[in-house]
Amino acid sequence: MIALAGQRALVTGGASGIGEATARLLAELGAQVVLADRNAPALPAAQDRTGALAVTAGDVASEADAERMAAEAAAALGGLDILMNAAGIGDDLAPLHAQPVERWQHVLDVNLRGTYLMCRAAGRPMLAARRGAIVNVSSIVGLGAFPGRSAYGAAKAAVNHLTRTLGCEWGPLGVRVNAVAPAYTLTPMVRDLLDRAVFDPAQIACRTPLGRMAEPAEVARAAAFLLSDWASYVTGAVLPVDGGWSAYGAAGDVARFPGPGA
Repeated sequence: MIALAGQRALVTGGASGIGEATARLLAELGAQVVLADRNAPALPAAQDRTGALAVTAGDVASEADAERMAAEAAAALGGLDILMNAAGIGDDLAPLHAQPVERWQHVLDVNLRGTYLMCRAAGRPMLAARRGAIVNVSSIVGLGAFPGRSAYGAAKAAVNHLTRTLGCEWGPLGVRVNAVAPAYTLTPMVRDLLDRAVFDPAQIACRTPLGRMAEPAEVARAAAFLLSDWASYVTGAVLPVDGGWSAYGAAGDVARFPGPGA
C-alpha cells in the first residue's frame, strides 16, 4: 500500500474539487496536511471533511500570499515534504479575438504564475532538506488545442513545460516534480459549466474511451502515487488522467466494438 506516514503536505485549492479530494486521500494515507485556498470562508468546513491539520488563505497569484502560505504551512508542520498545486480557475469559452485581454491575463496569472510561485515558495524548504515531491495540476487542454480556450490551454501547456523543467532542475537536489493532466472532472468548476450548458456531457462521454467524466478522487489517486515513494524514479512527467481522451486520435466518437462472444 502507498503510505505517507510522517509526510508534511501543503495542498493549494484545497477547499474543493481535486485539491480537496487529494488532501483527504493524503491524510488517509498518513500525511499531515495544510489546506490553502483563496476562499477563506470555505476552509473550515473543508478542514473538517479532509482531516487537515491547519488551513491558510490567500491568492496563489500573489507573490506575497504564496510566500506567506508556504511559510505558514511549513511552520504548522515543521517543514514541507509535499506540495499539491491544485489551485486554478477556468476560462470563458470565447474565440481569441473576442476575449478581453484582462480576462486572458487573469487566467494565466492564477493557473501559471500561481503554480510557479507556489513551486518556488514551497520548493525552498524541500531543496534545503534535499527531499520532496510536487504535483502540479495541468489539463488535457494543455495537451491539445481546444478552440475557445486559448488562455486556459496556454497556461496549462506552460505548466507542463514548467513541470518538466523543474523535474530536471530539482531532480539532482532530491526534489521530484510531476503533473497530472485530467480530462473533464466533476469538480464544482465543471458542474458550474454543466449548469450553464457550456458543453454537453453526452458529447464528452462519446469522445472518451472510458465513456464518462472523472471523479475528483480518481485524479487524487494518481496524484498520491506521484507524490509517494512508489514513484521514486518518476520526475518531469505529465500523467494524463483522462479516460483515454489524449490517446484517441480517430475521427468522430470513440468506436465501440462488441466484445468477444457478443
